[in-house]
Amino acid sequence: MFSIPRRSPARLTPQQAHRQTSDRQAVLCEVRELPEWQAGHAPRALHQPLSRLRAGAALPAAARGKPVVGISRSGDRPRTAAGHLAARGVEAADVVGGMTAWTRESLPVTGERGRMGGIA
Repeated sequence: MFSIPRRSPARLTPQQAHRQTSDRQAVLCEVRELPEWQAGHAPRALHQPLSRLRAGAALPAAARGKPVVGISRSGDRPRTAAGHLAARGVEAADVVGGMTAWTRESLPVTGERGRMGGIA
């Protein structure tokens, strides 16, 4: 699915990530903390904060056995998360530029209770 170099996880543009997660080839995993997530996130994204991944928490059940694409506000945290996941044997990538780039590309963002969201 991803062309992942052995040394580091793949990096995807927002459009590539949107395409791969929209057709369910991969799962989008938001790694920001809860207040940021509630402000706005990509539709169908799963939430697993980087702090929990660092502590060894498992991925949400819907992400197990699938490639995972991490995303945050700017893209720093999912790059770290992708590294942690790759070390666990998970096929992982991150979105270059994060939700900031995602919204710049006019990709959908949803907030709490399905309302239109923004990024915090």
